[in-house]
Amino acid sequence: MEEFESKFRVSMKTKVLLLDKIMNYIVKRKGKQMRPLFVFLSAGACGKIAESTFRGAALIELVHTASLVHDDVVDNANYRRGFFSVNALWKNKIAVLVGDFLLTRGLFLALEHKDYELLGICTQAVKEMSEGELMQMEKARHLDISEDIYYDIIRQKTASLIASCCAVGASSAGASPYEIEMMRKFGEQVGMAFQIKDDLFDYGEEEIGKPLGIDIKEKKMTLPLIYALSQASWLEKRKMIGLVKNESENPKKVQEVIAFVKKSGGIEYARAAMDRYYHLALETLSALPDSPHKTSLRLLVQYTIERKN
Repeated sequence: MEEFESKFRVSMKTKVLLLDKIMNYIVKRKGKQMRPLFVFLSAGACGKIAESTFRGAALIELVHTASLVHDDVVDNANYRRGFFSVNALWKNKIAVLVGDFLLTRGLFLALEHKDYELLGICTQAVKEMSEGELMQMEKARHLDISEDIYYDIIRQKTASLIASCCAVGASSAGASPYEIEMMRKFGEQVGMAFQIKDDLFDYGEEEIGKPLGIDIKEKKMTLPLIYALSQASWLEKRKMIGLVKNESENPKKVQEVIAFVKKSGGIEYARAAMDRYYHLALETLSALPDSPHKTSLRLLVQYTIERKN
């Protein structure tokens, strides 16, 4: 990861002064960097970590960072991981162009080294992430998301990128098409569990996490609420949808929705779904031969599921 860190900084260098300043700001406020970790551990579990693994990890991180910068513009968010977002400091026009630069920088990195397979895996993820985000927006207008549609959305929005991390890692280590697909599947299952875990934070089920009720405030239909509504009477369902649609800015009303979800067993239902994907991921991983990288992958998955923030 230390070696990756210096190579990643080089991949973000630019002669444009303003852009370089923003790139330095982005690098300084990076998160846990779990996605590059998934790339390296998947490569090690399927073969040997090579120079192309570092490029694959950089490509993934550039694509991921671009998506976060664009997301903050879409969501009109002023903060990201406790820091000011790019759009809050430099406004939307610059933030959109910065996101575009990051995305094309990643694509160019793959092209100049002829990493066509890695490029194919990543561009598929970008396509799915965009489709998932648009599908969620379309459904949020009517709040008519079924459980199946919810799984489709999170598979595209979140799981597709984790799936790409694992497939890129396997591909960079020279794995067979069967192993690459197996690692893609493993990453997808981890991503599904990871997103359901994130949705549970909204209900204050952990000591720390994202702000309570933020998904409800943003009118995002997540699994605990979808399940609770499916169990409610017609009248109660109509009332709760009305609160989410029209009163999600009112903290008292948000608390009412949270209490309704908890009473309806939505938390337990979502946790059971998360555990299901978690165990599917471990089952998929068990097909790989034992190695320190495989053990670390299992522990990383365990961490993402059991983390408190």
